[in-house]
Amino acid sequence: MNNFSDIQKKAASEWQLLQQNPDPIISLGMGSCGLASGANETWNTVKQLIVEKNLKIQLSKVGCIGPCYLEPLLDLKLPGQPRIIFNNVDSQKAERIISEYLINNEAKLKPLGHLDKNKKPSSGIKSFWELPMLKDQERIVLRNCGLIDPENITQYIANGGFNGLQQAFKKGAEGVIKEVEISGLRGRGGAGFPTSKKWQFCRDAKGSSKYLICNADEGDPGAFMNRSLIEGDPFALLEGMLIAAFAIGANQGYIYIRAEYPLAIERLEIAIRQMLDHKLLGENILNSGFNFEIKLKEGAGAFVCGEETALIASIEGKRGMPRSRPPFPVTSGLNGKPTTINNVETLATIPNILREGGKWFSGFGTEKSKGTKTFALVGKVRRTGLIEVPLGISLRKIIFDIGGGTYKPFKAVQTGGPSGGCLSKEHLDLPVDYESLTKAGTIMGSGGLIVMDDNACMVDVARYFLKFTSKESCGKCTPCRIGTARMTEILNKIVRGDGELSDLDVLQRLAKTIKNGSLCGLGQTAPNPVITTLKYFPEEYIAHIEDKRCPAAVCRDLVVYSVIKEKCTGCQRCVDVCPTGAITGPRSEPHNLDLELCIKCRACYEICRFDAIAGDAIVIE
Repeated sequence: MNNFSDIQKKAASEWQLLQQNPDPIISLGMGSCGLASGANETWNTVKQLIVEKNLKIQLSKVGCIGPCYLEPLLDLKLPGQPRIIFNNVDSQKAERIISEYLINNEAKLKPLGHLDKNKKPSSGIKSFWELPMLKDQERIVLRNCGLIDPENITQYIANGGFNGLQQAFKKGAEGVIKEVEISGLRGRGGAGFPTSKKWQFCRDAKGSSKYLICNADEGDPGAFMNRSLIEGDPFALLEGMLIAAFAIGANQGYIYIRAEYPLAIERLEIAIRQMLDHKLLGENILNSGFNFEIKLKEGAGAFVCGEETALIASIEGKRGMPRSRPPFPVTSGLNGKPTTINNVETLATIPNILREGGKWFSGFGTEKSKGTKTFALVGKVRRTGLIEVPLGISLRKIIFDIGGGTYKPFKAVQTGGPSGGCLSKEHLDLPVDYESLTKAGTIMGSGGLIVMDDNACMVDVARYFLKFTSKESCGKCTPCRIGTARMTEILNKIVRGDGELSDLDVLQRLAKTIKNGSLCGLGQTAPNPVITTLKYFPEEYIAHIEDKRCPAAVCRDLVVYSVIKEKCTGCQRCVDVCPTGAITGPRSEPHNLDLELCIKCRACYEICRFDAIAGDAIVIE
């Protein structure tokens, strides 16, 4: 322990020196969202300018801080001043920042805000944390993301890293489980099972050899919570795994992560190497007598491998297919040994609970849903990104206060990914907690929130998710294999305009059969998008079947596009996006649309700012 105390003191000293560095520090958001927005080009520009101008600047990487719609994000720390952050920093904007702030000393470009929560700069720049997207958040698991270098263990240690592990060793295994029980933490992977109970079951299971598995197989369309957390703070996950393994008595752990997450994998590999160098993995960790090693297992991207027993089978080198339970993994899991499987967010939350105390964590959230939850807020919302909010917050507050609402009228929000359901505007005041969402017919899931406006066809949305789960079904059990395919066929029939009212009864019966008869969670929840859209948007199904009309002008077989001459300004935005040249006409004059060339791609309908493109129903005899 004394050796680690020295490491902590050294890390704190280095962090303090970094904050007091006489040279400017530039940190660039280099998570997947930043890289997708061009952060690599910005990084190379800054590096080149440092060499060309002979500037004394320290350049470092950070992960995603949350508002992905503002990426690339660059923050600048000047001597004696708090860090300030700039948005949408391409190469040109980076040059301007360096020129104004570091060369010519004539700062005209205003930053978004400052990142220091404890200081009030004399310049009058507001706190970044007071931005509309951030002010209602409560950052616990994301506390380091975007603020520290995810490839530098010293910065993690200097900000309280591994203090939770030290507390765990002081409390002992049973004490750790008790602290997690007090916290009220429930699994953040979707099911919401109490974490302390799962750990206790595994600890009490017979067997000297036990395993801990982190499920990082995040496969929901539109979800990126786990990926961003790992990319921004991999050490939090690894410390959480150490604490969990100590509590259940496991000496070997696996991180099952999809191969489509190369950056997350790279940062985990770097973090594991650094922890081995600091003797925080391996034998006799912190002189506690506790031994633990972690292996990475890359999955091939099968959605069904998010299910515990399918995931175990994949690690064992078998085809990823669920098996019937009992026995449950906590008594007979990997290689037939007691195994605990926890989600990335669950494990990364643990160090905070041990460091601050279970009672502290239980102060957030609701009576039955304690703490905070991360969500990937995507879709037609104005401010997209990664957020962390107290459980119990309303959908309205998330979508409109944090997300800024939608450009066109709000229609629905899909929670829980393909396994979840679609909720309507009537549910905007619904608390986001496990019980409320389940009662409404959907689930929390791992945290995907897909916001939709009036341009969304709810029948097509249900069809999309059913098509996804049908393809991802492992095929082991008949209700899921045949049932989801049959439901998809019926939905295809409806969006073509060939549906009958009796099809709706068939969909309901199939949904019930699949939910009750499927072996695993994939099949049991697969019908949710159809069940909820039938319940909350029945008029859209009726319009497709009786009127042969798609109200949102999405379903190609039920719509024909035309230009409303009175509304068309001739701005040519539609001309620029039309892939077939179907729309023609001189600038500033009403355009023409050739139906023979139109492939109904909907690009013109989406881009028109004047509602001059009409999606009219086709009369089907």
